[in-house]
Amino acid sequence: MSETSPARTPRRARVRAPELIGKGGWLNTGDKQYTLADLRGRIVVLDFWTFCCINCLHVLDELRELEERHRDTVVIIGVHSPKFVHEAEHQAVVDAVERYGVEHPVLDDPELATWKQYAVRAWPTLVVIDPEGYVVAQHAGEGHAHAIARLVEELEAEHEAKGTLRRGDGPYVPPEPEPTALRFPGKALLLPSGNFLVSDTTRHQLVELAQDAETVVRRIGSGTRGFADGPAAEASFSEPQGLALLDDGSVVVADTVNHALRRLDPTTGEVTTLAGTGRQWWQGSPTSGPAREIDLSSPWDVAVFGGRVWIAMAGVHQLWAYDPESRTVAVAAGTTNEGLVDGPAAEAWFAQPSGLAATADRLWLADSETSALRWVDPEGHVHTAVGTGLFDFGHRDGAAEQALFQHPLGVTALPDGSVAVSDTYNHALRRYDPATGEVTTLATDLREPSDAVLVGDDIVVVESARHRLTRLRLPEEAVRVESVAHRTQRAATEVAPGRLRLDVIFQAPAGQKLDTRYGPSTRLLVSSTPPELLLKGEGADTDLTRELDLNPAVSEGVLHVSAMAASCDDDPANQYPACHVHQQDWGVPVRLTEGGADRLPLVLAGMDQDA
Repeated sequence: MSETSPARTPRRARVRAPELIGKGGWLNTGDKQYTLADLRGRIVVLDFWTFCCINCLHVLDELRELEERHRDTVVIIGVHSPKFVHEAEHQAVVDAVERYGVEHPVLDDPELATWKQYAVRAWPTLVVIDPEGYVVAQHAGEGHAHAIARLVEELEAEHEAKGTLRRGDGPYVPPEPEPTALRFPGKALLLPSGNFLVSDTTRHQLVELAQDAETVVRRIGSGTRGFADGPAAEASFSEPQGLALLDDGSVVVADTVNHALRRLDPTTGEVTTLAGTGRQWWQGSPTSGPAREIDLSSPWDVAVFGGRVWIAMAGVHQLWAYDPESRTVAVAAGTTNEGLVDGPAAEAWFAQPSGLAATADRLWLADSETSALRWVDPEGHVHTAVGTGLFDFGHRDGAAEQALFQHPLGVTALPDGSVAVSDTYNHALRRYDPATGEVTTLATDLREPSDAVLVGDDIVVVESARHRLTRLRLPEEAVRVESVAHRTQRAATEVAPGRLRLDVIFQAPAGQKLDTRYGPSTRLLVSSTPPELLLKGEGADTDLTRELDLNPAVSEGVLHVSAMAASCDDDPANQYPACHVHQQDWGVPVRLTEGGADRLPLVLAGMDQDA
C-alpha cells in the first residue's frame, strides 16, 4: 500500500517493540540503564538520529513542543545511530547531546543494533510505541510532529480508559553545566579592531574576544534560545553559526535554528533581522523575494562573493544569496536534492553545505555530508575539488582525485591561493592547493574544528569540542598521517537483479487527507550511483510506487529516493485547513544477489502492511 486517505481512523497495526540495545549505554538518565519494561505504561517515541544530519537536528526542534506538552505521558528517547566513524565515539555523542540541547534520554548505539532491530532505513526515523509495548507508527524524515501529537492524544485517551497509562515524571536527568567561556563555538570572524567575534552556538550568543583569542570583551545576546531584535543584552539567537563582515562594518550572522540572517552593529551592539521569518522553508514555499518575507532553512555559514551575501543553506542542500541593495533573497545554486552533482548552478546537487570562503574568482564550500571541498565560479558553475559522494570518507592525503575528508564544516582561503579545510570529524586542519591538485594535513589533534581565520602568519582554529580558539603557526611542511578510508557502516540491502518494486508507504495522519487542491500531493524522485545501476525507473513522478529495473551487470550501488507528501485537515466546514508537508531523502545501499528481495518498502509515514 503506497497511500491511503481514510475517512475514519483505521484500526492500528500492532507489532511488539524490540528491546533497546546500545553498546554505548544511556545518556541524560543520571547513569541509569533502561529497558522497555521500565517504560511500560508510557507512550514512547524513539528518535533514530545521528548528529551530523541536519534533518535530524530539525526533528529535535520539532519535538520540543511535544516533549513539553506531554511530559507526564510521553518519553522521547533518542537512539543515536552513527553514519560517520567519528559519530561512533561515545564522547562525541556526549558532546552532541549537550551541543544541541537534547532534553531527553539518549541511547548510544554505535553498532546500529537497535536500528537493525527496528528495520530503520533513514535518518531521521521516528517510531511510536504504545503503553503496552507495541509499535503503532513509524515516520521517516521531517514534518511529522503534528501527526505524532495527534496520535499521542489518541493513545492517551485509549489507554487512560483501559487503565494502561502511567503518568509521572520521565527518566530525563539533565547533566551538570560546565563553566567554560565558550560552549561549542561554531564560527569565528576577525574584526577590523583585531578582536575576534565568535558564534557561541550552544549558549545562543555571539562573543567578542580580545586579540589573545581568550579574554572575553563582551557578549551579545541574552543567552536564552529565542528570536528577538534589540540591544546586545536583550537580543536573542538560536544556535547561531556563520559570520561575515559587510562593507559598512556590520556583521551578518547565520542564525541557524531561527532560519534567519541577522545583522549586528559592532559599534552599538544592536541586533536586527535581515532575512527570514523564523519559519523553516518547505517544498512549495517561495524561493525568492523580499528577504524578510521568505522562509529559510538552517543557514549554516555566510560569505560575501560578487557583491552578494552567499548562504550555505544546509537545511535544503542549496546555496542562496542575499542582496544588500535590494534587500531580497533567492536560491543561487542547488535543486534541494542531496548528493554530489556538478554543473550549472540550477542543476547542481549539494549535501548540507556548512562552510564558505570567498576569493576574487571562487566561492569555496565545505559540503559536509559528501565530505567534499567544492567551489562555484563567477559564472555560477559548480565544481568539486575533493570528494566522491555520500558514502565515502576518511583521512587520506595526496592527489585530490583520491584524497578523503570526513564531514568538514569549514573552509578558509589562504594568501597563496590554496585553502585550509576544517576537517571536523578527522580532528584535523587540511590544505588543498589548486595549483598542484594536492591535499595535505597541516595539523592534527584538534577537537572537532569547525572554522578557522587567518591572522598574519598564524591561523586561529575554532576547536568546537574543546570550547576554545587555538592559534597555530601556519606550517611550512605537512604532517605525515596514516591514510584511512571508510565507507558508511550501514549494511547493504540484498535485492534481486531485474524488476524491483519500490513502495513508499504514506498514510495520511488521522483526521487528514492528501491535499490535491493544487494538483498532485505527492512526489517521488529516484536516481542511482552509479547511474548504470538503473536501467528503468529513474526520474520524477507523482506516484509513490514505481517499478525499477536493476542492471544485473552492476553488483552494488546506492538508490537515491526522495519522497514528498502533503496532507491537510479533513474537515469540509473548515475554509482554511491546516496543511503539512512530509518529506524524506533515502540513500539505500543495495547489493544485487540472485534470490534477493523484489520489493523495497520505504516508510514515509504509517506502517508497512505488507511487511
